[in-house]
Amino acid sequence: MADEPVASEQQPPQQQFLMQRIYIKDLSFESPSTPLLFKKQWQPKISVDLNTKGEAIDDQGNFEVVLTITITAKLEEETAFLIELQQAGIFAILGFEGEQLRRMLATAAPNVLFPYARETIDSICVKGAFPALMLAPVSFEALYQQALQQAQTQADAAAEATH
Repeated sequence: MADEPVASEQQPPQQQFLMQRIYIKDLSFESPSTPLLFKKQWQPKISVDLNTKGEAIDDQGNFEVVLTITITAKLEEETAFLIELQQAGIFAILGFEGEQLRRMLATAAPNVLFPYARETIDSICVKGAFPALMLAPVSFEALYQQALQQAQTQADAAAEATH
């Protein structure tokens, strides 16, 4: 009788992070104060809000991640322009669970999406007759750590309030 190979113990699934598709889910550009705004000196106050959301789209490990960026440019009290962009992607994320999966959805995927969003925002500003707007790089890892600390602080405060 020949030696049969011994079945090894179950190996954990290999971890994979694969980009499947990148797309614009929603894009809005508003410039309510034009054309009179173009006669003013361009020294805007720019505010940038970021948000990410990730959710499973099937049971095969595919997730849609949406990076939402809202930019408001104001000259004094007038809104020069408002851009709302939802840059999305479908990612195959396999072999990650729990905290590791949440971290991938909140950091790795937005890191892939951000350059696409940045280029779209720059392009839409120029097409709206405004100077190019190159967003500074973003550390999604730092934002994720900050969100975890905030959640822990809120949980601690809520626990103290019940005692």
